[in-house]
Amino acid sequence: MTTLSIDHVSRWFGNVVAVNDVTMTIGPGVTGLLGPNGAGKSTLINMMGGFLAPSAGTVTLDGATVWRNEQVYRHIGIVPEREAMYDFLTAREFVVANAELHGLADPGAAAARALATVEMEFAQDRPVATYSKGMRQRAKMASALVHDPSVLLLDEPFNGMDPRQRLHLMELLRRMGAEGRTVLFSSHILEEVEQLASHIEVVVAGRHAASGDFRKIRRLMTDRPHRYLVRSSDDRALAAALIADGSTAAIELDWKERALRIQAIDFAGFTELLPRVARERGIRLYTVSPSDESLESVFSYLVTA
Repeated sequence: MTTLSIDHVSRWFGNVVAVNDVTMTIGPGVTGLLGPNGAGKSTLINMMGGFLAPSAGTVTLDGATVWRNEQVYRHIGIVPEREAMYDFLTAREFVVANAELHGLADPGAAAARALATVEMEFAQDRPVATYSKGMRQRAKMASALVHDPSVLLLDEPFNGMDPRQRLHLMELLRRMGAEGRTVLFSSHILEEVEQLASHIEVVVAGRHAASGDFRKIRRLMTDRPHRYLVRSSDDRALAAALIADGSTAAIELDWKERALRIQAIDFAGFTELLPRVARERGIRLYTVSPSDESLESVFSYLVTA
């Protein structure tokens, strides 16, 4: 059970503050790191991986300081966003070299296992210079896995992958999270994060904006309206009863969906009101679903808050 701890970490480059007083804990399972471009995600990952020193604060792995501690690399695998690789090497040579750097007893066998895990055997003896972007990503992933790390730090790992490759990587990360490994990945494809991550950390303008399950985060945002799609046996009567209550701000009849689109400003009040009104008026509720609890919606709220 390996845990990464970021304690009041800041990082600045001259007068530019890239990360500002961030505290978070990344434990076993799959965690998604979210934020707009320039939010500080890559800077955080580089500090977690020991490639960049914090200007203030500490990054520790199970209590051990990460910066300038070569022992932590036995436990960490990292896939950077940068494309830079040794293009004259083949994928097998590249992964074997990393296995040798880790001092593994049988570098060739370890490299073969890692390349098989990312389904790169078919191209392992071709120079990296001939690879597509998605193939480069898989070669970097094999390099990160070659020493069987307990922590994986992945910066935009899905970049350049085709749909089949994405699905394979998502399943691989799910399996590793289920095995108890600590997996952190950043991605701008919010749908993939929603499908994959059991936990999210949101960074906006270098600051830690939110942490936890995105649906729970959404419900905690009581100062924002909540939107619902409701289908019932009598939409007009239900709308008339609901709009009279202070927990709703707006109700729209969506003819295309044959449903009501309701904006609630009091989450607790509305969740009590809806079933009570339906019961009192003999209205059957067929569908009650939040229409703004996607990760994209939560992310948009947090960025514009």
